[in-house]
Amino acid sequence: MSTSLMTRAPNAQDGRVPPDPEVAERPKRRRFTAEYKLAILKEADAATEHGQIGALLRREGLYSSHLVDWRRQRDAGALEALSKTRGRPRPDPRDREIARLRTDNVHLRRRLGQAEKIIEVQGKVSELLGISLDPASDDEESES
Repeated sequence: MSTSLMTRAPNAQDGRVPPDPEVAERPKRRRFTAEYKLAILKEADAATEHGQIGALLRREGLYSSHLVDWRRQRDAGALEALSKTRGRPRPDPRDREIARLRTDNVHLRRRLGQAEKIIEVQGKVSELLGISLDPASDDEESES
């Protein structure tokens, strides 16, 4: 049997499982948040003894070029810009409300136009039939 098909057994000496030698298809690039960068820069700037910055870099798994780039970004004010979320900005809820009101307005204008046409037709029909559509006379009749 081949060893790649078998599950890895714990080492008999210390009981640990050896790491999986299979390499990921595409390595993932590390991403650092603006807060993390500022914290590391603050710690590096506070280092006073010889070798403290090197120990910090080894502990965090960073390179000295990271510090150089991050200091340049900090000095240029780019860390504030980098902390913004990526992608499209969220739509303003007022824009959605304005769009809804505009469609309502179009709908109501259409209904008003239909109502005006109906009233116009009713007026012409009442003229043809000789019926008075005087609103004042309608009010008098309903009061009696």
